[in-house]
Amino acid sequence: MLETPVGASPLSAAGVRESPRRSMAKKVLNRVPEVTLYFWIIKILATTVGETAADNLNTSFSLGLTNLTYLMGSVLLVALVFQFRLKRYVPGVYWLCVVLISVVGTLITDNLTDNFAVPLQTTTIVFSVALAATFAAWYAKERTLSIHTIITGRREAFYWLAILFTFALGTAAGDLVAERVGLGFFVSALGFAGLIAAVTLAHFKLKLGAVVAFWIAYILTRPLGASLGDWLSQPRDAGGLALGTTGTSLLFLSAILSAVIYLAVTKKDRAEVEASEATAA
Repeated sequence: MLETPVGASPLSAAGVRESPRRSMAKKVLNRVPEVTLYFWIIKILATTVGETAADNLNTSFSLGLTNLTYLMGSVLLVALVFQFRLKRYVPGVYWLCVVLISVVGTLITDNLTDNFAVPLQTTTIVFSVALAATFAAWYAKERTLSIHTIITGRREAFYWLAILFTFALGTAAGDLVAERVGLGFFVSALGFAGLIAAVTLAHFKLKLGAVVAFWIAYILTRPLGASLGDWLSQPRDAGGLALGTTGTSLLFLSAILSAVIYLAVTKKDRAEVEASEATAA
C-alpha cells in the first residue's frame, strides 16, 4: 500500500494528486446556524423581544401600527440584504434578522387585527395556508426542506419567508388561544413549553421526522416567547410582573447579545455542508 509523502497533497479517487486548496474546498459553510441548544435559547429570547419591543415601539412613537410596520419592515429588508450578501452564517447579522423578523411578524398580525378588524381565526388560517404554500414551493424547487443545506440564495429566500410566516402564525394562533382559553400569561407559557417538550419527545421516541418536528417547535416558540414577554412586562393586576416593555426588552436583548458574542467566538453553531450538496442545488 502506497503512502502519501509527508507534506504532499492527497490523491483523488482517480489517482490524481489534488492541491490543498481543492481538497479544502470540498466543504462549504451553511448559511444558517446548526440547530443546537443555543439556537433554541436565542430563538425564544428573540420571540420575547419581538412581543415586548413591538409593544414598546408602538407606545413610544406616534406612528401608528401601519406606519410602524412599514418602518420596521424596511429595517428588516436592509438587514436581510446584508445577510444574503454574506453568503455564510455570521451570528450577529443572522440573529439581528431573527429579532427584526420577530418584531415585524408581530406588527403584521397586530396591524391586521387592530386596524383592519381581521379576526384572529382568519389570520391564523391565512398564515397557515401561506406557510404551507411556502413549504410546498420550497420542496417543489429544492426537493428538500432541510435547514442543514441552506447553501444557495434561493434556499435561503424560502427559509426566511417561512420564518416570517411562522412568526406571524405564532402570533395569531397564540393570541387566539389566549383569548379563547384565558389561562393567564404564566400558565400559557408553561402550556406552550409543554407542547414543545411533547414535540421533542415525539421526535426522539416516536420517530417524528426531524423537519416536521423542527418547524412545529419553531412555530410554538413564538407564543411561548410572547407569553413570557407579557408575563414579565404587563402590570401585576393583569397577571404580569410589571417589569415594563422597555425593561423586559433590554433584559432579553442583553441576553441575546451575550449569547451571540459567545457563539461568534467559539463557532459552536457553525455548520459545514458537503460541496456536492451545493453542486446539486
